[in-house]
Amino acid sequence: MLEERIAEWRAYLGRRQAIHAVDVDELEDHLRNQLSDLQAAGLDEEEAFLIAVKRIGDLETLSQEYAREYSERLWKRLVVTPGVGGGEWNREATVAVGLAVAAGVAIKVPEFFGVRWDGDMGTMFYVRNLSLFVLPFLTAFLAWKRALPSGGWAGLGGAFVAAALVMNLTPFVHEGHTQVLAIMHLPMALWIAAGVAYAGGQWRDPRQRMNYVRFSGEWFIYYVLIALGGGALMGITMVLFGAAGLNAESFVAMWVLPCGAVGAVVIAGWLVEAKQSVIENMAPVLTMIFTPLFTLMLLAFLGTMAWTGSGINVEREILIGFDLLLVVVVGLHLFSISARDPHAEPGFFDKLQFLLVVCALLVDAMALWAILARITEFGFSPNRVAALGENLILLANLGGAAALYALFLRGRRGFASMERWQTGFLPVYLVWAVVVVVLFPMIFGFV
Repeated sequence: MLEERIAEWRAYLGRRQAIHAVDVDELEDHLRNQLSDLQAAGLDEEEAFLIAVKRIGDLETLSQEYAREYSERLWKRLVVTPGVGGGEWNREATVAVGLAVAAGVAIKVPEFFGVRWDGDMGTMFYVRNLSLFVLPFLTAFLAWKRALPSGGWAGLGGAFVAAALVMNLTPFVHEGHTQVLAIMHLPMALWIAAGVAYAGGQWRDPRQRMNYVRFSGEWFIYYVLIALGGGALMGITMVLFGAAGLNAESFVAMWVLPCGAVGAVVIAGWLVEAKQSVIENMAPVLTMIFTPLFTLMLLAFLGTMAWTGSGINVEREILIGFDLLLVVVVGLHLFSISARDPHAEPGFFDKLQFLLVVCALLVDAMALWAILARITEFGFSPNRVAALGENLILLANLGGAAALYALFLRGRRGFASMERWQTGFLPVYLVWAVVVVVLFPMIFGFV
């Protein structure tokens, strides 16, 4: 019990931007010394812990003092300069850059065997295997960083090999529905598989799953920033060479763009790991900005549907858009959970989160009704069954989240129950993605 409290205290202190891991270790030593003295004086664990934490000082004040004292170190961390532990930083940078280069090389290897982007079949080959050119290298970096046991390396390697065999040996009809569905769902399955590497083999631990959710959101932020910078760089490159009478468009499109796009996946992952204590502060900012906006948007949509009495168009593109919207809402909910102090009392933002989840639940129910009506009228098809399954999974996920949020707001459940629910639901998405990639082609005759 005492060790759990100390771990929670460390985690809370570690989220402070200005406090380095070395400082947390030092403060823990002071805490344990205080605990020993207090327990020797006859206090029980609970009393000793509370008094020891109080003696060390208020964490907000402590954070401000550290920020003033170590402002130079904090700045260096923000601008990605190696400071204390520079050798470790350099090793990580070397491994990350090496794997990014390897990913860039891998995406060009098929061209040596005559498979090119400009051919119809060649383009489909790259689209079908794109995640297999990228995610193994990010997974390798995470596994190395987390010192994944050899059994974990073997298991993940087997998963990627199996995925490659399924995607390239399954007799898909060219541009058929099951092939498109497999292409869409394979990255989801492999991204969750990469989470095993991130967790260092401790995937069953809900805290590790939540950490991976946080990592995924932060990775996306960094990747978008790198992509924007890379796009500007490529544009400037073509303009400069054009001014010299040279056409660099072909080189940029065939080499810089594909190699940079896949290499940036690894680099973004490394940046999140290297700057974790700084970037964590993006989570509450992003959730505070986008939760009200998405809530207003969904309320406006529901109001419009009620006013006009119109239904939802269930064409494939519309269904994909609805599913992406619901996934974004689930992601916002997960991000807000990862950024929230689990011991804080319910507040206004929690009520806003609850409203967002309820609105998404209603939108999902409307989409499901439209899908079922379409299936009743026209029968089953790969796209309709996939949409049905995905919306049922989202319905269960959002429904459970709404119920737990309602209990939390009424003081009947703790906030930790929502975190366990969401992290426990991640394997459901993995199983469904595998079903769509592996079983759908056989069920629907590979069309």
